[in-house]
Amino acid sequence: MTTPTVAIAALAVLVLIALALSLKIITQYERGIVFRLGRLRPVYEPGLHLVVPFLERLVRVDTRVVTLTIPPQEVITEDNVPARVNAVVLFNVTDPVKAVMAVENYAIATSQIAQTTLRSVLGRVDLDTVLAHRSALNADLRDIIEKLTEPWGVEVSVVEIKDVEIPEQMQRAMARGAEAERERRAKIINARGELQASEELRQAADTLSKSPASLQLRYLQTLLELGADQNSTVVFPLPMDIIGPLLERFGPQAALSDADDDEGDE
Repeated sequence: MTTPTVAIAALAVLVLIALALSLKIITQYERGIVFRLGRLRPVYEPGLHLVVPFLERLVRVDTRVVTLTIPPQEVITEDNVPARVNAVVLFNVTDPVKAVMAVENYAIATSQIAQTTLRSVLGRVDLDTVLAHRSALNADLRDIIEKLTEPWGVEVSVVEIKDVEIPEQMQRAMARGAEAERERRAKIINARGELQASEELRQAADTLSKSPASLQLRYLQTLLELGADQNSTVVFPLPMDIIGPLLERFGPQAALSDADDDEGDE
């Protein structure tokens, strides 16, 4: 093989290698930021692009939603209760140029901003608010973090407080408070029930006092209920206004009958 042939073959190999190194594929969820001799070029959209080696540098920016877990943060609430709180942040890049040009590492910067904001916001509220109003706190955290990361081309979609750890002594105190609150509510419910029952009994007594016939019917109904069991013995107590006249009428006759029986026996 002659020298010119070898040179041409070597040159062809170099061209193929350079071409292979120059061809770049940008996927659908990426955007390409290209610098040519240090100067910013237009954003590369998804597809096949040619990047000249040694003259151009390609920076890929992922535009998908990123899940950022904030490690547990030591927080002292407004009522001086120490707590450990962690959270999760969902964000994505909306402006690839700003994400590269405005900040060195947008992911690390967003994480740091989220941590400091979490400590700051929770330090301005009491423990009850942290435990009972998480939705409002999540919205406040998202608004604050998004306002700080917007110049970087980063949009924060979700901020969610995950776990709130408090000292064991505080947990026991909260459990005692919750038990006392449940007992208080139970007593109030029982008192209201007794008040309602007494009011209904008073109304029933007023109704029966105005209608003697209703009272007698209720009396007979009670006797029937008592005699429902076949093995039970029912004593019918009668009012004296009914028994008195009967005794006056039949009492002497009963006495005479007893006397006649005694004479017959003699």
